[in-house]
Amino acid sequence: MTHTIGISGSTIMSNEKKFNELFQKKITHIEIGEFENEQAFQRFLQLHRNSNKTFGIHSPVFRSGSKYDLLEKFQHSPEKAWHLFEQEIRRLVQLDAKYILVHFPYFQGTAQNPEILIEQGLKRLSELQLKYNLPIVCEPKLGLDRSPKGIEYLDAFPLASWKKYGLKLCIDIGDYLLAADENALEMIQKWKDHIKVVHLHNIEFMNDKYIWIPIHPSHEDDGKHYPIKEILHVLAESPDIYWVLEHTPHSNPSKTFIDEGLHWLMNDFLDTDILI
Repeated sequence: MTHTIGISGSTIMSNEKKFNELFQKKITHIEIGEFENEQAFQRFLQLHRNSNKTFGIHSPVFRSGSKYDLLEKFQHSPEKAWHLFEQEIRRLVQLDAKYILVHFPYFQGTAQNPEILIEQGLKRLSELQLKYNLPIVCEPKLGLDRSPKGIEYLDAFPLASWKKYGLKLCIDIGDYLLAADENALEMIQKWKDHIKVVHLHNIEFMNDKYIWIPIHPSHEDDGKHYPIKEILHVLAESPDIYWVLEHTPHSNPSKTFIDEGLHWLMNDFLDTDILI
């Protein structure tokens, strides 16, 4: 089993002025997307070429791109979204990206015939993966007003049908907890043989809003945050995982706090350790 520790551009909100923070970490992988413009993307690629790190792209590459539209219109028509997504894949193949991650399935709320829509989408994603030989990772997401429908529709989707298409999944711990609470672990277990990426964070509520915060062992019994120990144990059983730190800077976490959470992950669940 190979466990790779990565960091997400979300930790700096893909701010070009802070790219160096991603490369200073002694971890080996970066997942990033939503660059402000072409100049920022080129700056990232230059830093990457001078590093020993791998990278994956979280679609869309640019903030102006399509983020949620493959199955139904959110900002763009689905056909435009598929066209833009293929353009991104075509470009990334030449840049040695390890994978492209896309929000799929995403439904704003209740949908008609979701199983049919998901299978049609999987077929198109599989065709693109075969055509360009670039791994595509699907991240099921919450919809509008925290709608759990996309994650619930995936949970109801037949495992045998998924296997036909050779696609991998990203499990966003926060989205699964918000969608399913105590049932999140059961939902995740169903897919553990198909998981490639884990988005690592906990949740902190601020009135009617919430933010992503770093994982930390102190959250397990503080009565304020979700306990995630059992989820981490299950996810650690999946082979060849990219564990991507995806907290945002809103809570201004200290380096010590982040490092303590990482050491907890590596020592208690992955049986490994690195300098960070």
